[in-house]
Amino acid sequence: EAKAPLVWDDAVGNLCFEMNIGDETAVASAMEKAHHIQKLTVRNNRVFASPAEPRSTIGAYNQGRYTLHTTCQKPHSVRQLLASAVFHEAEENFRVICPDVGGGFGLKGTMYPEDSLVLWAARKVGRPVKWTSELQEGLIGDTHGRDQLDVGELALDIEGNILALKVNLTVNLGAYLSISALVPTVRCVMNLSNVYAIPAMQVAAKSLFTHTTPMGPYRGAGMPEAVYLVERLLDAAARETGQDTVELRRR
Repeated sequence: EAKAPLVWDDAVGNLCFEMNIGDETAVASAMEKAHHIQKLTVRNNRVFASPAEPRSTIGAYNQGRYTLHTTCQKPHSVRQLLASAVFHEAEENFRVICPDVGGGFGLKGTMYPEDSLVLWAARKVGRPVKWTSELQEGLIGDTHGRDQLDVGELALDIEGNILALKVNLTVNLGAYLSISALVPTVRCVMNLSNVYAIPAMQVAAKSLFTHTTPMGPYRGAGMPEAVYLVERLLDAAARETGQDTVELRRR
């Protein structure tokens, strides 16, 4: 919205990322000749993974080499970012060791500030430094999931065959970007066709900055959001056209 508080000066309208794919002309034509157009708006509420094993990381520094023990799902990505984006040193100077990660669910697939800070502190004080999150810290510092508003239109002919699907997605990214911040948006867009024969599709997605905790992948990363919308559309269309929900799906 135009009145929404601005998060970053150079992100006009708080827009970070926008996707528009599909055949707009074919969808418009299908909508014009459709016997029934089912419209539905669904909200995927924001969720927090809340792992029983919170994030924990240990940093060590010895003769120009950094070693990070961390509960991370992507050790190679963390190593690359530590070298290139944080310390600006050769990647071979960094070793990332991931023991038992514990509950990850996508939340532990990114790099967090503490991963850098324990290494910096270890170099500063000349001894290993450990940090472990508390659950309350994780709630406001770890990435969250979902949080998107989906508006769908499903066009059907008189026999109940799907003619077209049109979808508008609005995704909340939070105030900062995690490594995989855009994955939920992209994977949702790519999986909206679900398992069904849909001749024409048009999808528009906007990923926006807000003054909230950063967003990231969570349990399927966009795919559950896509399936949720399409299945709800089919259920609603079956009810309003008097069809059996299973038969409509089979057709």
